[in-house]
Amino acid sequence: MLEIVEVKTKKQLTQFIDFPHDLYKDDPNYVPMIFMEQEALLNPKKSPFLKHSEAIYYLAIKDSKIVGRIASIKNNNHIQFSGKQEGFFGFFDVINDYEVAQALLSKAESWLKSKGLISIQGPANFSTNETVGVLIENFTEPPFIMNTYNFPYYVELLEKYGFKKSTDLLCYELITAEMPEEVIAIGERIEKRLAEKGITIRKINMKKFAEEINNFLPVYNESWAENTGFVPMTADEVRQIGKDLKPIVDKDFIYFAEKDGKIIGVSLTVPNLNEIQINIKRGRLLPFGVFKILFGLKKIKSLRVLALGTLKEYRRMGIDVCFYVRNIKTAKEKGIIRSEASWILEHNTMMNRALEHINGKVYRKYRIYEKSIA
Repeated sequence: MLEIVEVKTKKQLTQFIDFPHDLYKDDPNYVPMIFMEQEALLNPKKSPFLKHSEAIYYLAIKDSKIVGRIASIKNNNHIQFSGKQEGFFGFFDVINDYEVAQALLSKAESWLKSKGLISIQGPANFSTNETVGVLIENFTEPPFIMNTYNFPYYVELLEKYGFKKSTDLLCYELITAEMPEEVIAIGERIEKRLAEKGITIRKINMKKFAEEINNFLPVYNESWAENTGFVPMTADEVRQIGKDLKPIVDKDFIYFAEKDGKIIGVSLTVPNLNEIQINIKRGRLLPFGVFKILFGLKKIKSLRVLALGTLKEYRRMGIDVCFYVRNIKTAKEKGIIRSEASWILEHNTMMNRALEHINGKVYRKYRIYEKSIA
């Protein structure tokens, strides 16, 4: 017998967070999310997202065993920003059983319809400001930090239910040893020309981390405003992300572009913590997981370019290339082997071209789906 149960208790929330650990227990490429971070994100009493929006969580139970999970999400900020009456589904994990997937998706859809929404997009956990998308290409290696992972059959289950492609998200691989010196020289020339125009690039000041996070927010919100499913990040949300990332960031990989004292561009690159996190059982930092992270940070050999952008009026000036070249130079100095720049919308011609110019290659893709529910 199949039953869809709403998550209401602390125990059920723990089961909701832990289900993927059981689902992927035999998959060598699965990386468990850190339990404390997931609980803070999902718990209505702690989550910055749930201060302005709504979400409801469901578990699928079959023969007394949990076989799936899903969240149905009404993002009020997204509706206000976009003017679109669309909801989202997220935290979608399920066994390879269409009956179970259909029941979960139907439940999530029904809740959104009850809220007066007419379409559904996803997966998004909770929004494009967090992890997003279904993995559709490259299931042969673990995901990079803050990217999702799923079995290949998810695509079939979602499309059978009626979801259609909204857009694809591209992940570029950058191999440090394959970066030609002429690319670095071009970046240095561009940065020199920018300096002549009063535009300078600097590293983050970790002593003023809270202030720097506040500097990041307006540029991020303007730079990503045209992205599919975008919703402006709130101050609380960016502070939460900053809190999660501060223990692992390397100041040498976070840059700000400035003109006349104003921040006009940002670049956030972080160590690929998944190299360590993949060995933290069920995402628990205690008692030993925290030591694995602390002692493993200096051994990480890959990075993720997590966010990079400029204010609209300063695009096409080569600031993005300068950011990438600075990353490449620093990666060489620190013995970093490879980086992932992700994710990039497939129709973002300017960013895709910039990555191709520095020998970036698309090696992995995620997809956002959509479906009318009117």
